[in-house]
Amino acid sequence: MSFDGLVTRAAVREMQTLIGGRINKIYQPSENELLLQVRAQQRNHLLLISAHPSYARIHLTRHMTENPLEPPMFCMLMRKHCEGGIITAIEQVDMERIVHIHIRARNDLGDDVTRLLIAEIMGRHSNIILVDPESNHIIDAVRRVSHAVNRYRQVLPGVTYRRPPAQDKHHPLTADEATFIRSLDFNQGRLDRQIVDRFAGISPVVAKEIVHRAGLGERSRLWQAFSEMMAKIREHRYQPTIVISPEQKSYFSVVKLTHLKGETKTFDSVSSCLDAFFHGKAERDRIRQQTLDLVRKLKNEIEKNEKKIQVLEREIREAEKAENARIYGELLTAYMHQIQRGDQVARVINYYDPEAPEIEIPLDPQLTPSENAQRYFKRYNKAKATRQWNEEQIEKARQDITYLESVLALLENASLKEVEQIREELEEEGWLRPSGKGSRRRKKEAPSPAVYHSSEGIPILVGKNNKQNDYLTHHLASSGDTWLHTKNIPGSHVVIRARTFGEKTLHEAAMLAAYFSKARHSSQVPVDYTLVKYVRKPSGARPGFVIYDHQKTLYVTPDESVIRQLTKKARA
Repeated sequence: MSFDGLVTRAAVREMQTLIGGRINKIYQPSENELLLQVRAQQRNHLLLISAHPSYARIHLTRHMTENPLEPPMFCMLMRKHCEGGIITAIEQVDMERIVHIHIRARNDLGDDVTRLLIAEIMGRHSNIILVDPESNHIIDAVRRVSHAVNRYRQVLPGVTYRRPPAQDKHHPLTADEATFIRSLDFNQGRLDRQIVDRFAGISPVVAKEIVHRAGLGERSRLWQAFSEMMAKIREHRYQPTIVISPEQKSYFSVVKLTHLKGETKTFDSVSSCLDAFFHGKAERDRIRQQTLDLVRKLKNEIEKNEKKIQVLEREIREAEKAENARIYGELLTAYMHQIQRGDQVARVINYYDPEAPEIEIPLDPQLTPSENAQRYFKRYNKAKATRQWNEEQIEKARQDITYLESVLALLENASLKEVEQIREELEEEGWLRPSGKGSRRRKKEAPSPAVYHSSEGIPILVGKNNKQNDYLTHHLASSGDTWLHTKNIPGSHVVIRARTFGEKTLHEAAMLAAYFSKARHSSQVPVDYTLVKYVRKPSGARPGFVIYDHQKTLYVTPDESVIRQLTKKARA
């Protein structure tokens, strides 16, 4: 994990600005994250503490995330014990990924008490624990760990807090040359792995950097590379860096990573580096977890409709053979005078065939010639009705697939709030069962399309779900505004809120339409654009469905960096 003891040390160094600050607000955006709003040095700061299994971290951030309508229980407990409290100290435990935040607060009786908030950044074992330092008892934790899960260390309310097991590694900032050389076996095993195993707080990527800087020289070269790096860390001379490899894999550290090839970005602070690296990752993961059931449901419905279409089309092909039944009925009617009851076959001339061959028509000997003819007419009429009904059902199934694919495409780019609106829409359309009171309360919220601004300063509105699409196109937009949508591809409605604008604005709006569509990762995506007055919603159509004319088409390739720039302009 790149978030090692060195990164923790740098993050804690920057967090010293919070000492003496008051905790004004406490949020819990997800089940394993805390966001503390701290007023310190005459300005507000945001401290993010995450125990996410893949993206655990602690650092200052500039991003305020969306929060649930009802705060979780741990958030309520944190507010009770720590909101309004003063941060008196923030410290790292040795060189481990453990941070102690000391808080002076008041209890229900108004007496001064101290609280210890512990962030343990340990991958899938990460946790956020609130402890009473006087008794060393755990008040509660984001993730409770019972005896059944861990016999050595339980994390439960009322249990005595125990530190994670010591790893018995050397402290890298105090190690001398003799200790360093003695700790490594230069004749066996990879040196970078040995450095990770012998010294606390050093991640594999930093160990590889040390070995790379030492080259293939003597042991003294390795010690020199190690000691020079540790000297900078000791003096808090960090170089926050992100490297994006040619394979699009990202790495970050507080030291310069010269052994990695790829695009390198440097930052003024470790917090901005971590913000850039992690921003969106945990959010997308959280949304992905919350939409798993929706995605599974939608894909199952799409698959069922595709199979339904196959069955119906097969029945239509079989029904087409029933045309012979009509011919048989006509021929039996024409030659009825030659057929007797009890005949098992009728030999007649098929005058429907240009060559007029003699054919044999199977008969039911228990029926009269007229009844045999009617039997074939009934078979033909049934097949005809079946074909018409099947064609209607096929069209309905195709419309369902188109709608469900549009919802899937919108889910890929939705925020947590937009996911709830999509869930609400699916409930109203009958694809999901109503979820109860919370859903009815959310229905009162008006759709709020996202607002961006082009490089020319023109507002561009984007619908992030079908409700927002309908509201944007049919209620919010003016008839003279320009409307955009990917051509024959599910995606967002986009509206340029201006009658006159430049080619740059049009191109950026098309980029937004392509980016927030199913073709997000494609190139040369066709985007239609026309005036809003030429966009219509057919009677009875599902949310988000429209027809339009007078359109023109341009082709764009979605570029995430352009979208980020437009997002920054929207927030400015």
